[in-house]
Amino acid sequence: MAGHAKEVDAATAWGGDGSPFRISYGKQMMWFFLLSDALTFGGLLCAYGYFRHQYGSWPVGEEVFNAMPFLGNGYPLMYVALMTFILIVSSVTMVLAVEAGHRLDKKGVIKWLTLTVVGGLFFVGSQAWEWYHFIHGSHYGVYLTTEGWGTLMELDIEKQIAVFDFHHGREIIEGAKGWELYSHSVAENMGHIQGANMTENEYAPMIPQFANLFFFITGFHGFHVFSGVVINLIILINVVKGVYDERGHFEMVEKVGLYWHFVDLVWVFVFTFFYLV
Repeated sequence: MAGHAKEVDAATAWGGDGSPFRISYGKQMMWFFLLSDALTFGGLLCAYGYFRHQYGSWPVGEEVFNAMPFLGNGYPLMYVALMTFILIVSSVTMVLAVEAGHRLDKKGVIKWLTLTVVGGLFFVGSQAWEWYHFIHGSHYGVYLTTEGWGTLMELDIEKQIAVFDFHHGREIIEGAKGWELYSHSVAENMGHIQGANMTENEYAPMIPQFANLFFFITGFHGFHVFSGVVINLIILINVVKGVYDERGHFEMVEKVGLYWHFVDLVWVFVFTFFYLV
């Protein structure tokens, strides 16, 4: 009978061994923030896919990002792969820091969170070096002519001859398209692009959006990593001071861990789309 229906408490009504909202306010807000941030990164990667599809030909990551600190060029994607590996390892150390927090192991939290901060600093520093190398470009840059664009292969001042490896039209970084000799004076009068900025880049002279997308997407992610390092460092200082011992839990470590895992996951997509595909 409707008049004799038994009232069911909230926990029983939810079922599934607990209410999905049985988490702290801080964790809920962190998940809301990560969801909105995921949509932002998704929009940026969609924009990247649109421009890449629009132009057809696109710079090859192995050709553009082939430098190693102190070793020079000739190491395709090696340094980017190292950066990625270190960032993934930092995600593992964050998991261990959260696990230690659940056991109220203060020393364990300090150890693993410190390693997480170190990994984040390595990634940020490596990305700054990569930007520096990307902005300054190769030794010669590229020269623009009415026939397309070419890379200066050899310059003989005495003979007044410049040798170019030319790439025609929209066929970007797909191998040599023939050798041609130009006088040194002609070579000096050609349009020259060295490195990259927001208006032009030597890696894809016909595609200025390539550098724009690189700066914006990797820079936006780098800002997230830098922010995560700062937050992790603040939490680490609080752990050392015993702030969370007084509270009786290390939930703050878990909340910042959610953010750090998100940043690592986003980089996997950025690395795949921008460097590998």
